[in-house]
Amino acid sequence: MSGLKSTLTTAVMAAAVGAAAAWGAMTLQARQDRPTDLHQIVHDRLDLSPEQDRRLDEIEDAFAARRAPLEAEVREANAELSAAIAQSRGDTPEVQAAVDHFHAAMGDLQMATIRHVFEMRAVLTPEQAEVFDRAVAETLRADAD
Repeated sequence: MSGLKSTLTTAVMAAAVGAAAAWGAMTLQARQDRPTDLHQIVHDRLDLSPEQDRRLDEIEDAFAARRAPLEAEVREANAELSAAIAQSRGDTPEVQAAVDHFHAAMGDLQMATIRHVFEMRAVLTPEQAEVFDRAVAETLRADAD
């Protein structure tokens, strides 16, 4: 009976951590969609000059190039976590290391996204920046709901 209890405990823990990882991945995907929404707001709501439009396009292209490897790292960390859970019998050092890797990868992506938002803001006039700041705040509030 002890073996069955251990197996069931491991299965329940694996399911819980798997669900947490899936939630994290879904949250990441939702956050990744937000910059696109923000870019759309910038291009739709702000009266950009041709120079601003060009500079913002360059910033967006550069961020897309930076974002791809960061997203790949998040996916790799998620796979590492999944493998560690599948091979463990609980909260092992391997599982904790995989969780730490996942958190670090998501943090790196989030920091790159924040820097990108500030890069975009630097191109705007003070009046445009006010509209932009409100859009950023709305986006972040929507993520909190």
